[in-house]
Amino acid sequence: MSHLQGLDGLVFDNSYARLPRHWFQPTRICPLKHAHLISFNPPVARQLGLDPCGVSPSLLAQVCGGEVDWPGTEPLAMKYTGHQFGSYNPDLGDGRGLLLGEVIGPEGQRLDLHLKGAGKTAFSRFGDGRAVLRSSIREYLASEAMCGLGIPTTRALCLLGSEEYTLRNGMEPCAMLLRVTSSHIRFGHFEYFYYSGQHDDLHRLAQYCIERYYPQLQSAEQPVAQMFAEVVRRSAELVALWQAYGFVHGVLNTDNMSIIGETFDYGPFTFMDHYEPDHVANKNDHAGRYAFSRQPSIVLWNLSALAQALLPLIEKSRLEAELDRFEELYEAAKLKRMRARLGLQAPRSDDADLIVRLESIWTEQRMDHNRFLRHLCEWQPGDTSSTNSLLALARQEKAVAEWLRQYEMRLEYEVASTPIRQAQMRSVNPRYILRNYMAEEVIREAHQGDYRPLNALLPLLRHPGDEHSEFSAYADAPPDWAAAIHLTCSS
Repeated sequence: MSHLQGLDGLVFDNSYARLPRHWFQPTRICPLKHAHLISFNPPVARQLGLDPCGVSPSLLAQVCGGEVDWPGTEPLAMKYTGHQFGSYNPDLGDGRGLLLGEVIGPEGQRLDLHLKGAGKTAFSRFGDGRAVLRSSIREYLASEAMCGLGIPTTRALCLLGSEEYTLRNGMEPCAMLLRVTSSHIRFGHFEYFYYSGQHDDLHRLAQYCIERYYPQLQSAEQPVAQMFAEVVRRSAELVALWQAYGFVHGVLNTDNMSIIGETFDYGPFTFMDHYEPDHVANKNDHAGRYAFSRQPSIVLWNLSALAQALLPLIEKSRLEAELDRFEELYEAAKLKRMRARLGLQAPRSDDADLIVRLESIWTEQRMDHNRFLRHLCEWQPGDTSSTNSLLALARQEKAVAEWLRQYEMRLEYEVASTPIRQAQMRSVNPRYILRNYMAEEVIREAHQGDYRPLNALLPLLRHPGDEHSEFSAYADAPPDWAAAIHLTCSS
């Protein structure tokens, strides 16, 4: 613990602030009225080199809330553009968030501190630059849930509340989220320089990304092309994990795509309560562009938009060749995770068909696929009790029983013992998943000033495979009222 320190001991080295000034706008935090700490994230604190026990809650609220300057930070609003629902928007940028600075953690990793809800910037357009408590809580919970599932994601050091209100769905309390990740560079950063004709800056941005995020490529024959290949691979593997766990992003615009392949900018996300390929998380998405089943093709579309922006730096044929690899990379990553979820450690050529048949059953019977797979961890051939628990999740038992027979035959090719297979399955099949209704319950209490339910939920999300007996009801089917929850871009 000796290498950990207090908040005032963090050393900032702000490489992005040393880039050309027209890439961003220096901006001060607009103070929040009576900012106070709602939640603090010790695992993220340790990443930064902070001693969680040595961080003063009041000082953290003061520096993030803008009441006190944070030595070493150089707050700035990044300029970028992007395609939103398929249409290019040149007027984007950090409209409610500021990159405060960069900290080099104890493992040598450079991490951004980015404050969401920090007030108006040059890119706020008609907005007030504030974030509301509701959406801030949802991002905080989602990032911890994704981390618990092993899905690449941004995280947050802390969540702040305030006595300030703004108009969203009626008057809502304002909040701030201090987001932590290696990169805040989006596909839209590259699109900005491409579409504005600033190709020298485009090249400099690519070099910056290679030096900071992909240093192993600096000696490659074509470093930028190799970087794009790596972005394609990471993005394919990321969306494969979303599909394996039923996560629906909701707003998969190019300005919400990370150059390092992380889940980024949580809006109206959903972990599906039942398997529904056409599920749309965002009720503003009237055409269903970002429906669950379309996410892989949309990620490929976004990668194509990034490829377009890189045309001044990479030959078109090379870009197309890398894009052509996406589907194979995605399918392989999805198959790998689904095999793990089914406890199949010795790959066979017909595994994909077995998975497709199971997904068809989930779809036809509107099953909760995450609960099904958790129950499957306990299933043993010939065991009536574990079989009945699976059949109880079905509307038509015959189809599930037939699939279980096929699954039983497939397991005969496995060399691992049943206990080893079950333990492996439990490690990738969560007992708990972040449901919309769970977030709604926490938000409701937080609006009444009670933050205990929010903080009590975090260990469950970070370790979703553990028992957490006090929350056992969350492992059951969602309540009926959960179906009435509707999310929009303001979520």
